[in-house]
This record gives sequence, C-alpha cells and structure tokens, in this order.
Amino acid sequence: MLVHLEEMLFADHTLETAPEAARRSMKATIDHLGYLPSPVARLAASPQLLDGFLRLSTMFETTSLEPVAREVVVMTVAVRNGCHVCIAMHTAKLGGIGADAELVAALRDQRPLADEKLEALRTFTIEVLATAGGVDDVVLKEFLGHGYTTQQALEVVLGIGAYTLSTFANRMTKAPLDYQLAAFA
Repeated sequence: MLVHLEEMLFADHTLETAPEAARRSMKATIDHLGYLPSPVARLAASPQLLDGFLRLSTMFETTSLEPVAREVVVMTVAVRNGCHVCIAMHTAKLGGIGADAELVAALRDQRPLADEKLEALRTFTIEVLATAGGVDDVVLKEFLGHGYTTQQALEVVLGIGAYTLSTFANRMTKAPLDYQLAAFA
C-alpha cells in the first residue's frame, strides 16, 4: 500500500493523541458537530493554528454580515484556494441556511451570482484577495453602493483571513473529506 508523505507527517489526532493544548478545541468541535472532522484532527498538531482558526471563524460568525453573505465570502475563498473540504462543508452549510441551489452552483463554478448585492460581495472579496487588500476607491465605492458598510468591508478581510488560514492548512495536510460531507463534495 502506497502511503503519501503527508499521511506520515500529519497525523489524524484523537483526543488521546493530540497535544494537550489542542484537546479543548477538539472537544468543543466534537460537541458542536457530533464528530471530529479530519481537518481538525490534523490541525491539532499545531494547537495555536487550530485554536486561532476556530476563534477567527467564530468571530466571523458574529459579524454584521448576514449568514448567506458570510458564506459567499467563505466559498469565494475556498473555491479560489481549491480546498475540497471547505467547499463541501460550506456547500452543506449554505443548504442548511436555505440558500438556493443556483447560488451554491454559481459559487462553486466561480460564476456571477444572480443576486446583485451578493455578487457585489463576491466581486469585492475577489478584489481584496487579488490586491492583498489594496482595493482602489472605485471598487470600494461600488461595494458600499450595494448597501454594505465600511465595517463590513473590514469584516470581509476577517473572513478572508480565517478561511485562508483554514484552506492553506487543509491543503498542506491533505485532510481527507469526512463521510459526513461526501454528499456535498
């Protein structure tokens, strides 16, 4: 059986094998989701990274952006960065909050969204990523012209930061897709 180097380097930790500093975050994830996702099991090798991602993503969930808008940001980052785990997880999450199938398909395919306001958010997120935050005034004014605020522009940066951290780490560790998300792959 061929074993990939990543599988030897990035162990799927359990509560028993993880560094002590990662166990609280792992337990909280299990309590929240009902299982230990493979990305969390692998990220546990760095308790700081795991805790940092979980805290940032929780903070992003408390922003003034509506739930579907937050998921537009997350999916834009996940698809751009090619994180199959995040794409599946947030496809499931979008379905769970009532997003229509066409919105999900457009996000996954990197196509413009039918909803003008959400498309402005998707486009703004792409521009923030492409310019490392150096968006010009025209782009920012267009975003604000769709009813968003300067606070929300900064909240997009928070979402990008949280999910760039996650997508990069998931790709590095080659975290497999959990069976709970297989239907959303």
